[in-house]
Amino acid sequence: MNSRVRIKDQWNEQRIFSQRTLGAMLVISALMLALIGRLTYLQVLRHTYYVELSQGNRVRLDPIPASRGVILDRGGNILANNEPAYQLELVREQVPDLSDTLKRLVALGLIDREELEDTRRAIFLRRSFDNVPVRLRLTDEEIGRFAVHRYEFPGVDLATRQTRHYPYGELGVHALGYVSAISEPDLERIDRAAYAGTTLIGKLGVESAYEPQLHGHNGFRQILVNAQGRSVQRQGAYAPVLHSQPPTAGEDLILSIDLPTQQAAEAALGDHRGAVVALDPNTGDVLALASLPGFDPTEFARGISRSEYAALSDNIDKPLLNRALRGTYPSGSTIKPVIALAGLTYRVVDPNKQEFCGGLFHLPGSSLLFREGKTGRHGWLDLTHAIAKSCDVYFYGLAATIGAERIANFMAPFGYGELTGIDISGEKPGLLPSPEWKKKAFKRPADQVWFPGETVNFGVGQGYLLVTPLQLAHVASVLAASGKSFRPRLVTGVRDGSGQIKTIAPVADAPIQGVSDADWDIIRNGMVGSATYGTAAAISKKSSYTIAGKTGTAQVFTVSRSERLTQQVSERLKDHAWFIAFAPVEAPRIAVAVLVENGGFGASAAVPIARKVMDAYLLRQSTPNSVDTSTPESQAED
Repeated sequence: MNSRVRIKDQWNEQRIFSQRTLGAMLVISALMLALIGRLTYLQVLRHTYYVELSQGNRVRLDPIPASRGVILDRGGNILANNEPAYQLELVREQVPDLSDTLKRLVALGLIDREELEDTRRAIFLRRSFDNVPVRLRLTDEEIGRFAVHRYEFPGVDLATRQTRHYPYGELGVHALGYVSAISEPDLERIDRAAYAGTTLIGKLGVESAYEPQLHGHNGFRQILVNAQGRSVQRQGAYAPVLHSQPPTAGEDLILSIDLPTQQAAEAALGDHRGAVVALDPNTGDVLALASLPGFDPTEFARGISRSEYAALSDNIDKPLLNRALRGTYPSGSTIKPVIALAGLTYRVVDPNKQEFCGGLFHLPGSSLLFREGKTGRHGWLDLTHAIAKSCDVYFYGLAATIGAERIANFMAPFGYGELTGIDISGEKPGLLPSPEWKKKAFKRPADQVWFPGETVNFGVGQGYLLVTPLQLAHVASVLAASGKSFRPRLVTGVRDGSGQIKTIAPVADAPIQGVSDADWDIIRNGMVGSATYGTAAAISKKSSYTIAGKTGTAQVFTVSRSERLTQQVSERLKDHAWFIAFAPVEAPRIAVAVLVENGGFGASAAVPIARKVMDAYLLRQSTPNSVDTSTPESQAED
């Protein structure tokens, strides 16, 4: 039986086709919506971003370095500024044979041989078409030497750049600091974009501590480039409008340094190794900060070579050491006014009672003998005369009576063993010893014991006690101000580009507590006595103002008394000479600390320096051109 089979179902096919068509339309519509959404996102919502990104493919921003701020002294004299200088630059892709070119530059003396590999490495770290400086600062003679051979060096040329200039050379270098090439450690801590196009950064002193203010803000200019990043005039027929932004120069710094006083301090130190710090006891302003020997900061700004740096770092006189902040020494007898003040405050001494100095001190309960200094014996004297004559025997006994723990507690508020807080880095705190300190400082139990003899030495500034010249200048200013204390500072104001000066207020620290006015007067009278009839009597010769001072001699190496008296000691083993002072006593305006390394005795080595520094500051303000440049003769020594 035949049956009919339906082969084609048109209605079902039509339904399937319609479903598939609808599905396809939905997919296409979804894709179209996604495309429209993406285009809207890119062209509308993210328009600004991609315009800038596109612009970056054809326009390069070249930084315009800002001029570094100027540094001035309190009188407006320029201590550090900027000046144009020629540097040698090389474009690698324009140099036919780089190795041969560098060797010939070495032969001309334009590149140091020992810097050759470093220079080559710096060149290959940059793009082949970039200008790479291979020598930062050329002298006139070197410029002329290269100009004669310029045709022999394709791809090498001279460029004018701005560099740091110090008009007074080495003067005040440890206060000002210096600038040098940006190093890898510098790159880790700075904003690289802010330093684009900048080759120098502050490394020491004010230049480093106030780097953010001095650096300023770089500008930029747009340069049209091709796909390889090279500068072109136009791309096809398109010549875009290129923009630029001028840089904002760094702010100028006004220092507390008084240029004539600084010059007097360094001139008076002369060829001696040492330091001078002068402060205004009413504000903490640093009037002079000298550390000799020094070095020329310009050498670092131009790019110091390895051999030149090694010559400085290996120098036995340590010119890179800031002795004013980082040199630590026993204080010697400069401690005696503070010890005397401690005795008065603790009420363990009668200032009017006469004590006998026979040249020897017998430590109670011991067979130890402690000798008087160079003068041998002083006879009968009270506290004021003990300070003036710097009697060791008197202060041996006073220190033993007070005790080491109370001495350390009393000295701490003066700043012994602590940072003064000056506004540049690198300061050392010195060392204020005590029985408690010794227990922590030594590991062996036998070494942790504080002996009575150490207290006696403590009373005359020997033993473990260590101070810096800055600390002693601060102590002198506290004595001058009857206990008022101001934090030392080098920068007193900042001047912006419009000429507006923002002054920085002095910072007052906690004053010395518990000392009566009468006790301050006794100490002051003792220091005036030292400067008139005592160990520093030479300083008051022909002086028009009253000076209070105290000499000190810090022992470097233990030698016999006969060797010290006959000077049979190596020059570098001689005692360090100290002197602290302030003036005028009635209304102090300057406090000074002078250290002369291996100078022998404070009266002969340090006192004349202090007189010249105080004259330079005090006499110039009242009677110009009346500074006494003669060296006072020593009448007595400590």
